[in-house]
Amino acid sequence: MKAYWNNELIAESNDTIVVENNHYFPPGSVKEEFLQPSSTESQCPWKGKASYYSLEVNGSSNKDAAWFYPEPKPAAENIRGYIAFWKGVRVSQ
Repeated sequence: MKAYWNNELIAESNDTIVVENNHYFPPGSVKEEFLQPSSTESQCPWKGKASYYSLEVNGSSNKDAAWFYPEPKPAAENIRGYIAFWKGVRVSQ
């Protein structure tokens, strides 16, 4: 799978994990130079607390367009640290 935003490949992996129709990319498959830490957090009843990254690509910003679970609940342990995208990020093969 590949993730694109603002005409740039930001992640690529053959080992994504699909949860609730979202592809979670292994941390090493995401280009860190495009990730900016965010203070945003959200809560999922079964996955736990999500943390976010904003994307900075080719001079444009996409606030909180990526999320991950640094300390997931046991049911979501398989996606610990994996990164998913939304807000216009195109994920395709």
